[in-house]
Amino acid sequence: MSGSEPVRVRRVYDPPEDGDGTRVLVDRLWPRGVSKERAAIDVWLKEVTPSDELRSWYHQDRSGTRHDAFVERYRTELEDPAHTEAVDRLVGLAREDGPVTLITAVKDVADSHVPVLVDHLAHVMKRT
Repeated sequence: MSGSEPVRVRRVYDPPEDGDGTRVLVDRLWPRGVSKERAAIDVWLKEVTPSDELRSWYHQDRSGTRHDAFVERYRTELEDPAHTEAVDRLVGLAREDGPVTLITAVKDVADSHVPVLVDHLAHVMKRT
């Protein structure tokens, strides 16, 4: 992603870069086999991730047919009070401290919760 974007996405296994800004882990579990030093995480926002129930339900389907339903259910979760507080924190970090890099350990970022979160953050930043 370009340096002018307020929210970026990187995998935790990629080395940190100078332009990352605030590095926010957006996974519910700490990445396996990665030390805190190597991850260089500034903030760990478990509260912005899909609920355990939703995550478990989504990962039970190996065929991929639940993706659209997962996206809709996660968008609904992002509007609940616990998620809204975490989203507001991310928006504040992006606006006040410069770029925010969302860090994840998922193998297939495009098929995860991360693009949904990025899209949601963009909408929130436009309307506020």
